[in-house]
Amino acid sequence: MIAKTKMTRTQVSDLKVKLFRGFSDHSRMSILNALRSGPLTVNEIVEATGLSQSNVSNHLGCLRCCDLVIRQQQGRFVYYQLSDERIAKLLDLADELLADVALGVNRCNTYD
Repeated sequence: MIAKTKMTRTQVSDLKVKLFRGFSDHSRMSILNALRSGPLTVNEIVEATGLSQSNVSNHLGCLRCCDLVIRQQQGRFVYYQLSDERIAKLLDLADELLADVALGVNRCNTYD
């Protein structure tokens, strides 16, 4: 069960929707993909994603709040990394699934 407390199916479903909303933003997805290779500083994330520093900082705050990303101070640098290796696995599974359903997803007007 999720989060050590008894939750209804609706509550679990709502949490899953909220989790996937975290992945549904282009900037957040770019950041998560960049962090798949390991810990990075904000400047390295900016370079890897092409996003502005303020955009990266804002989205890192969101990802940290949701416990998808953690940060660690190393000397004068702060490194960000995925909080759980399963996030990278989930992104890998999405890549695999997308290889098979990309045409349908691309044709889908519902999510635009």
